[in-house]
Amino acid sequence: MAMSPKKLAELFVKALDDAKATEIQLLDVRKLTTMTDYMIIATGRSSRQVKALSDHVLEAGLKKKLKPLGVEGEQAAEWILIDFGDVIVHAMQAETRAFYQLEKLWGFPPAAPVAP
Repeated sequence: MAMSPKKLAELFVKALDDAKATEIQLLDVRKLTTMTDYMIIATGRSSRQVKALSDHVLEAGLKKKLKPLGVEGEQAAEWILIDFGDVIVHAMQAETRAFYQLEKLWGFPPAAPVAP
């Protein structure tokens, strides 16, 4: 049986948390777009960590025999987008996340700053 979009999103949130992502936000965008059901936005402290966050998400999907529809941004690793159809994951460096403000674009409040 296929995993529900909500369960898939929860799986990826856990993978990001396990990889020490900060400011993880799970956005339910079902009423806003037909493109996807959930968007997850997470922050990494460096390009190396953003790549590691991406790797953890991809590995979590692979363990459930899921392949992404696409992965973008792995070279620079400022912003890596992983598209699983019903769930899209954005792993971003803090500066990139602050610049693009994806939460605001979708009408959600920004992630609360996390003290170092």
